[in-house]
Amino acid sequence: MKKLLVLGFIFIVLSNALAGSVSANANSQEPCISQSSVTFENDFRRLWIDHVLWTSNYITSATTAGAEDQEQVLARLLKNQEDIGNAVKPVYGEDAGNKLTELLKEHIVIAGKIVDAAKEGQADTVDPLNKEWYRNADDIASFLSEANPNLNIEDVKNLLYAHLELVANDLTASLSKDWEARIVAIDEGINHIILMSDAISKAVVKQFPEKF
Repeated sequence: MKKLLVLGFIFIVLSNALAGSVSANANSQEPCISQSSVTFENDFRRLWIDHVLWTSNYITSATTAGAEDQEQVLARLLKNQEDIGNAVKPVYGEDAGNKLTELLKEHIVIAGKIVDAAKEGQADTVDPLNKEWYRNADDIASFLSEANPNLNIEDVKNLLYAHLELVANDLTASLSKDWEARIVAIDEGINHIILMSDAISKAVVKQFPEKF
């Protein structure tokens, strides 16, 4: 009889311990990731990858003698900036989405001028345009950080500056016909833009958990 009581007591202790362990693990688990947040992050990533690829395509069109698709590629690239702005409208509203598109289109317009000036060897024109390009990056970083407290302005600036540097590497390699270096620049540009896109999209999801 005593043996049965001891076994019963051990069973109760082990059961309570197991239940406590399960409860503790449940409490320590990360919140479940919703399908809507995954979809938003993946779609946002795709838009920014397109941003890099169509920018690179524009460099090809603008620097290749006899290319006839520069106008069409530019139109597609500018549409990509509209798509990125539209992607944030559900959380930030129409005006904010349009403002982001405006800033991104300015980014593209300045880049186009840099491509043209570099192609013509106009270094004295490229330098001030580069300053404008980085000023625009500062404006984008300021806009994003003001809209989302989870985005540190200096971190966003660094991400944007790295993007500009990789686009410049793509252009330099294209003009010098260093195709191996250009492949590296494009690959690195895509890898970096994924990191940048994820940083922004995750901050958005964190800011608006009720929407995801």
